[in-house]
Amino acid sequence: MQRIMIQGQPGAGKSWLARELGARTGLPVIHMDCIHWQAGWVERPLAEKLQLARAAEATPAWIFEGGLSATYDSRAARADLVIWLDLPLALRLWRVIRRSLMWWGRSRPDLPAGCREDPRNLPEFLRFIWRSRHSSARRIAAVSPPPNVPFLRLRSRRAVAAFLRDFRPD
Repeated sequence: MQRIMIQGQPGAGKSWLARELGARTGLPVIHMDCIHWQAGWVERPLAEKLQLARAAEATPAWIFEGGLSATYDSRAARADLVIWLDLPLALRLWRVIRRSLMWWGRSRPDLPAGCREDPRNLPEFLRFIWRSRHSSARRIAAVSPPPNVPFLRLRSRRAVAAFLRDFRPD
């Protein structure tokens, strides 16, 4: 197993799972937020994001977590495993709030330097999560890896824990 794609909505635990799998496999971890954002929460232009994402997915080995639905199909086509973290909305919202408060004033490890958490931006982000909850789930559900690529939809913390307990990278 050389390429693992992890997708899910905000707060689902994509970055945490990617780091956990990276530690177990030795595979490099790619966080889409590092492609999406530049220092100071400046969003990259779409063309640049696409170029960076395609270059990353073309490498021989990775654990690639995050959005950018325009690259879902090409990433899934190269993946050896596709994971959808489809956790409940209330849990995801709680995690986003907790994360924002825990990292207040600092940059998380899955973000570029200079993207400091600021809970004052939290209401806007929570509204985004609420407004996009259905459309985002539809985009993720539409991902179709090749028939020989396992597609796991993990819907609870218990399912994620079971996956990690049974995970064998070879």
